Amino acid sequence: MVEKEALLKIDKQSNILMVAGSETDANIYYASHFLAPDPFIYLQTQGTSYLLMNDLELDRARAQSDVDQVLPYSKYETQAKAAGIQSPGLCDVLNLFMLEQSVSEWIVPANFSLRHGDALRKLGHTLLTKDEPFFEKRALKTETEVEAMREAQIAVEGALDSTLDLLRRAEIKDGLLVLEGKTLTSQSVRRHLDLALLEKDCIAQHTIVSCGVDACDPHNEGSGPLRAHESIIFDIFPRSNQTRYHADMTRTVLKGKAPDALKRLYETVLEGQLLGVSQVKKGVNGREIHQDIIDCFEKKGYKTGLIDGRMQGFFHGTGHGIGLDIHEPPRISKADHILQTGEVVTVEPGLYYPKIGAVRIEDMVLVEDTGCRNLTTYPKFLELD
Repeated sequence: MVEKEALLKIDKQSNILMVAGSETDANIYYASHFLAPDPFIYLQTQGTSYLLMNDLELDRARAQSDVDQVLPYSKYETQAKAAGIQSPGLCDVLNLFMLEQSVSEWIVPANFSLRHGDALRKLGHTLLTKDEPFFEKRALKTETEVEAMREAQIAVEGALDSTLDLLRRAEIKDGLLVLEGKTLTSQSVRRHLDLALLEKDCIAQHTIVSCGVDACDPHNEGSGPLRAHESIIFDIFPRSNQTRYHADMTRTVLKGKAPDALKRLYETVLEGQLLGVSQVKKGVNGREIHQDIIDCFEKKGYKTGLIDGRMQGFFHGTGHGIGLDIHEPPRISKADHILQTGEVVTVEPGLYYPKIGAVRIEDMVLVEDTGCRNLTTYPKFLELD
């Protein structure tokens, strides 16, 4: 049967199929609360949720998952062999389960395996693909989820505090930051930061410690010596090892004396960031927040566009949703999105000019009915005292 594209809302009665490893797929973890590196099968049908698990993980899944029933994969494998299938595959097992449930139409995520999809269609099933957000309610955080993210944020703030202490203790020699006879580099400072997070049971990946011109590429993680009198962007977004939830914070700092042009750039970004935070509340269109920040920057003379062969100014979105994934719906950007109570989003405008420097400032906020709750408490300053 032909696969259908569908704009669907998922509820308790939906027929859902997912096959993924929950260490890397937030949707299957959200549905099952079972953590495993290898792919397993999650199904929901007629109001009941299931896992089909191999013998190795069967008992652990029964003890740790939140689903209604955990069934042995081997049960259906044995049935398939008895039916004459010599080497039954995953889709043969799924087919038997689906026939048992008398259900042939299933909703799958947009990243569902094409190979599995083709095999199931050949067996007579219909798959309805659903784009993100697969589970709409994932975007609306419970107080438990908010607290998990706040705990991760506390870890971020503590790790940055200890890391900035390195810069405070460093001396300036020949324009470089030197501590105890060793030049501080993006790599060495990032290592310190990531280890500090690990001690707080948070896993950091691709942490940004980027100095000067490197920071004008917003996703450049940074490399080489850290220089005095130039802005250094710290963008930190670890995941809690305990709860699986992320935090996300960016601060821009400088060791030494900020040039006037860089100081003005920082003050402008801070003004735009505070403007964005002040506008976050239920019912506001994220596109309007984004545009107001652009307007604020342009009124100060900071244009965005291609200059000397590279993009300069403010050329990324204002913010994104965050939770089990570091980037998840919604977005605060040029696309329309009406903010809803319970969403957690970042507000992180930036300005990037190689001849001046780069500045980005980011907080993580919870959308509420009449405003937002800022989950970030770390101060905002440019020059280290």
